[in-house]
Amino acid sequence: MNRIIALLALAAALALPATTSRAAELVMFERPGCAWCARFNAEIAPLYGKTEESRAAPLRRVDLNGPRPADLAGIDPGPFTPTFVVVQEGREIGRIRGYPGDAFFFGLLDRILSKAGSEPERS
Repeated sequence: MNRIIALLALAAALALPATTSRAAELVMFERPGCAWCARFNAEIAPLYGKTEESRAAPLRRVDLNGPRPADLAGIDPGPFTPTFVVVQEGREIGRIRGYPGDAFFFGLLDRILSKAGSEPERS
C-alpha cells in the first residue's frame, strides 16, 4: 500500500511542471540585413541576458525568412523588423513594433510585462 502511495505521489510530482503556467518569453522576429535589428544587437542584446527583464521573459529569436515554430503559428509578426512580441502560454500579451532605441526599449517592455503579470523583480 505504501508503495502505491509513493508511486502516485511521484507521478503527481512529475506531472506538476506540465500543468503549471509557462513563463513569458520575449520573441524577437528578425531578418538578415535589418539595420534596426543590428542596432538592437549592438545596444541591448549584449546586456539583455543579465537583466531582470530577461529573467521574466527570456529572449527568443525567430528569423522571418525561416520556418515559423509551431508554437508561434497563431502569432502574426507583421511586416516590420524587428518586432518584439511578449508571449505567455501561447498568447500574445503585447508587442513592440520596431526598435525604439535603448532609451525607450526597457520602459515599453516593462509596461507589457506588468500587464502579463511577469513584472521584473527589482532589488
